[in-house]
Amino acid sequence: METFKVVIFIMAVLIGLSAVADKSRLPFPILLVVAGLVIGFIPALPDLALEPEVVFLIFMPPLLYDAASKTSLHEMRALIRPISTLAITLVFFTTTVVAVSAHYLIPGFTWPLAFVLGAIVSPPDAVAATSITKGLGLNKRVIAILEGESLLNDASALIAYRYAIAAVATGNFVLWQAGLQFLLLACGGVLVGVVTGYFFVFAHKKITNNAIIDTSLTLLSPFVTYLLAEYVHVSGVLAVVASGLIMSWKSPEIFSYHSRIRTRIVWDTLIYLLNGFIFILIGLQLPTIIKDVGSYTLLSLLVNGLWISLATILVRIVWVFLGMYRNRLFKRKKGKANQEQVYDADLWKNVFIVAWTGTRGIISLATALAIPVLMADGTAFPKRHSIILLAFVVIFVTLVVQGLTLPLLIRLLKVKPTISDDNEEKELSLHIASATLHYIDHEFPLAVDAPLKTQLKRRYETLAEELTKEIKKNKKLLADDKPIPEKPVSPLLEAQFEVAKFQRELLIKLHKEGAFSDTVLKKAELERDIKDLTLDMRLPKEEAVL
Repeated sequence: METFKVVIFIMAVLIGLSAVADKSRLPFPILLVVAGLVIGFIPALPDLALEPEVVFLIFMPPLLYDAASKTSLHEMRALIRPISTLAITLVFFTTTVVAVSAHYLIPGFTWPLAFVLGAIVSPPDAVAATSITKGLGLNKRVIAILEGESLLNDASALIAYRYAIAAVATGNFVLWQAGLQFLLLACGGVLVGVVTGYFFVFAHKKITNNAIIDTSLTLLSPFVTYLLAEYVHVSGVLAVVASGLIMSWKSPEIFSYHSRIRTRIVWDTLIYLLNGFIFILIGLQLPTIIKDVGSYTLLSLLVNGLWISLATILVRIVWVFLGMYRNRLFKRKKGKANQEQVYDADLWKNVFIVAWTGTRGIISLATALAIPVLMADGTAFPKRHSIILLAFVVIFVTLVVQGLTLPLLIRLLKVKPTISDDNEEKELSLHIASATLHYIDHEFPLAVDAPLKTQLKRRYETLAEELTKEIKKNKKLLADDKPIPEKPVSPLLEAQFEVAKFQRELLIKLHKEGAFSDTVLKKAELERDIKDLTLDMRLPKEEAVL
């Protein structure tokens, strides 16, 4: 009963934080980490601790699956080289650097323990970083690299984490054996993920016009995939990522529009709660962690945590810039036709943004909490609380320092997006309108007379003319190095919002009066909701309600 009360308290805190975030415009990940720190020192709250295995099972599959389902395979393939360099090579290099730092800075930190800490803090939470930079006009290639890295680096770090935990338990570690096992685990995990992914695709195709079942099945998918992979002793992490990517690729074919809307809302709510719950959970455990840090003092661990945070930040900056320099040398030697793109004036600025976007977040925190309490022989896992505290310091420093300075950095650098989202949306609309006109003229399956065909085409012809003019105007502005002005809300759209507001208030009034049955009123309310959604989509992005 006490645990249930604490869970209700955490949910209430998260709702309150959401309201604060909307008003203060502070990035939500930063609010979470600060709230977790503050809540941990409220004396009336009990210590709520979950079993490490439960933490890993509850949090990891949905977080990884959600990230994978939002990832574009087209963009990942186009940028696979920088993504794989950051998500695999840099993760292992960061793990090693942090391990070396911890081993020599902190007395009593054996190599296996140092590598556990390194694996925990090595993957940046680029999804949190992109949420911080949302609406700041970040280069689209930069966003794609950060999101792709965030997906794959979690898998790399979690596999390294598993090997480090095993090394602590057994006391030995053979590199070539670990490398061979890594390949087997990775390949097996991807295979299981692909198989389960296509199984769930098949299942969704058999479901017609049932958004509730579709949504429920997506909630089940990551857990089934993870448990199946772990049962056959391959990487459950990579299995979930592979399954999520399959669903991302196939979702336009298998989901109806109402299933997509319902599923996205449910998943956004779930991920919001999971992110918030894990930060509050670490806060509730902080007093116990601080009291049980063994032979270390709190001050010494905080100082060492700052040094390790600095190491993780510097390693990423150096690695990213060295990678850019190496690629420039290769392009000079090969003499590629796109060499001029390498010397673009904004290149180093975008590279610096990628290098600075090293905020650690939810995956690192959940991984730290998942460290076993006891080892196989029944003895306590050594330095567990010290590792968790050090990981929290790194997360706090990178989120607050890099997270708060990232928007300012982008504004100071004045990085311009390579392609305007507004222009690309118009180009897509023009392509659809042109293809529709061709379809009506040459492939329309119904026999219609000339006046009806003319009437059918008129809307798309007018739309195509307007879009063509706007695209040409925007391209000229970009060529002249001028920002594309925001499209103001039209008087007609403002009038439609006023009518919608009146109709919404009228429905509320009729509901209170009981003049019509609830069934009829709810149907009218649903129709009004759909119309409001259509109106919201026509608003500029920063003004949209939904």
